[in-house]
Amino acid sequence: MIKSTHAIVPPTTDPRTSQQILAAARPVFLRPGTAASRMHDIAKAAGVNQALLHYYFRSKAQLADAVFAQAAAQLFPPVVEALASDASIEDKVRQVVKIELDILSQTPHLPAYIIGEIGQAPERAAQFLDAAQRLKSNGSLNRMRAALQSQIDACVTDGIMRKISAQQFLTNLLALCIFPFATRPMMQAVLNLDDRGFDRFLKSRKKEIPDFFLRALRP
Repeated sequence: MIKSTHAIVPPTTDPRTSQQILAAARPVFLRPGTAASRMHDIAKAAGVNQALLHYYFRSKAQLADAVFAQAAAQLFPPVVEALASDASIEDKVRQVVKIELDILSQTPHLPAYIIGEIGQAPERAAQFLDAAQRLKSNGSLNRMRAALQSQIDACVTDGIMRKISAQQFLTNLLALCIFPFATRPMMQAVLNLDDRGFDRFLKSRKKEIPDFFLRALRP
């Protein structure tokens, strides 16, 4: 029997294929979480065979790491950019609420996924911090916090805002945005809302959150 002299050459790595796989993997991982996800389902969703999937991502754990890192980084940059801008405090609050609710409306399982992943795999917390660290490494987070605190202090001096730290300001604002998405099944039961009713409720939050938050900041 004559053996072939042609070696099997693996496909050239294509960034577009890698992004295609990541895009397909996101909804597969986000809804049930990593533990319940299967590579077969991801390959089918991406329109590739499992051999090619494993060529780009050697294991489910490697692909899960990439999806989690991408998901964790999604919420930070636009919020940091808005808060570091020259806009007024009121405009910043309304911008952040719109950014967060728009992102989370498109990926409603994102908060629960991140919380669930960290709960099941504590090492995910380090990955989550890495997403923030990349912003910190280029000074974005520090500039944002300094700009926000300076603006808050000026408003306090002018007597139009009560004293609050930038950390508490940001935590309170993001919590108001994220909580309904992270606890959606519970909130739907408590509020007696079906899916369509809950979606209408979330849309109303775009006005309700800024109004409530800004009233709470008054002296």
